[in-house]
Amino acid sequence: MSEKIKHVWYASYGSNILEDRFHCYILGGQPKGAKKTNPGCTDKTLPIAKEEVSINHQLYFAKHAKGWDAGGVGFINTKFNDNIQTYGRMYLITVDQFIEVVKQENNFKGELHIDLQQAKEKGSLIVKENSWYGNLLYLGDQKGHPIFTFTNERKLTEAINPPSEQYLLTIMNGLKETYNLSEIKLKEYFEDKVGIKGYAIEKRLAELVKSE
Repeated sequence: MSEKIKHVWYASYGSNILEDRFHCYILGGQPKGAKKTNPGCTDKTLPIAKEEVSINHQLYFAKHAKGWDAGGVGFINTKFNDNIQTYGRMYLITVDQFIEVVKQENNFKGELHIDLQQAKEKGSLIVKENSWYGNLLYLGDQKGHPIFTFTNERKLTEAINPPSEQYLLTIMNGLKETYNLSEIKLKEYFEDKVGIKGYAIEKRLAELVKSE
């Protein structure tokens, strides 16, 4: 019989890379630059650890997020690709906190039960169909705890949309905070991403990477 999972690493590849932004999902509150206020978790204990994480799934931007000036937000391709490195940051939180983070990301009301052991064994699990971030992905283990992230159940080819500058700046500041990337590396990281390449915001990257 497998040991009950008590803590998980939540791996973020979007705006939650910025620590203060993610804390709004735990403590509640309105993140800087966003128009949505998060209710937070029942247990407001901050993550007990945080680490860098490399995610072998392609980052892209899609949908129209009201909370980010109708700009696109980050998703990752559901298909694993060993040649892809998406920068992420993961936080060690309780299972109950993780479920509440999933609920906040999906505007889910009511009880949500997630079989994390099944998700780990299968590699992925749809926890809410037809939801933006209803597809749970298992990324491996670190220090005895499973790593999970979430994305869409499909590749949103028909919904590609560039992010707002504020949303992109939030990710950039999170990457600076986590990886201490240079402005050149930051620009190179984003300039080929689907949802940025070929859009007006691509021409703004050189200026945006210098912003705080």
